[in-house]
Amino acid sequence: MNYTQDQNPYQTNFAPDVQTAALADEWERTTFIRRTYSHLLGGIGFFVLLETLIFTMVSEAALDNLMRTMMGGRWNWLLVLGAFMVVSWIARSWAESTASQSLQYLGLGAYVLAEAVIFVPLLYIAQKVAPGAIPAAGIMTAVVFTGLTAIVFTTRADFSWMGKYLALAGIAAMGLIVCGVFFQGLPLGMWFSGAMVVLAAGYILYDTSNILHRYRTDQYVAASLALFASVAILFWYVLRIMISLSSRD
Repeated sequence: MNYTQDQNPYQTNFAPDVQTAALADEWERTTFIRRTYSHLLGGIGFFVLLETLIFTMVSEAALDNLMRTMMGGRWNWLLVLGAFMVVSWIARSWAESTASQSLQYLGLGAYVLAEAVIFVPLLYIAQKVAPGAIPAAGIMTAVVFTGLTAIVFTTRADFSWMGKYLALAGIAAMGLIVCGVFFQGLPLGMWFSGAMVVLAAGYILYDTSNILHRYRTDQYVAASLALFASVAILFWYVLRIMISLSSRD
């Protein structure tokens, strides 16, 4: 399916001479896709490096204090989530900027850093309760991501129609998370994690489809950030499921 500039939300007036990947020449499209996924791998590598540094260089006592600070009360965790959302919005704006490529990279780096910080409590719990769950969740996330990516690239299907439904589901999920923080008795257990895995899978289909059909060929940094965000959500909830399963043994 072809898209005109008016139909494509990723085509802006700031770069009218840059086509979407769907309309670009084969070598431009291939270069864009290669750059997108190399930046995604770079973001994942940076995330792993940050977490490795945190858990090897920061003392266990300091990590305990950080856990108490971030999750010591309902307001603390809500503030952490709020700060993460603000940083995420700013980082995405920078990554999608047409003003400077340096600003785009700064946005991607800031987002990965924010994800690394917010993942600390979950990884800390996993290390204490089920250390084997971390690599297992990583492998499962990679398998699911590869499978979903293959579906989109093989079928060349356009999943952009999912955008509004994913947005509504995301808002509902955030509302449940906030309610879960306020009302400790609200059960957000295995069923919720499973639903969030499905939501993350939907976002991966959506983001991958946009790479083929919607993004401009100069937006590989923004495309890689979108994919990284979806992969991070998938990994988070797969890890939560594996921690829950391990605690039942």
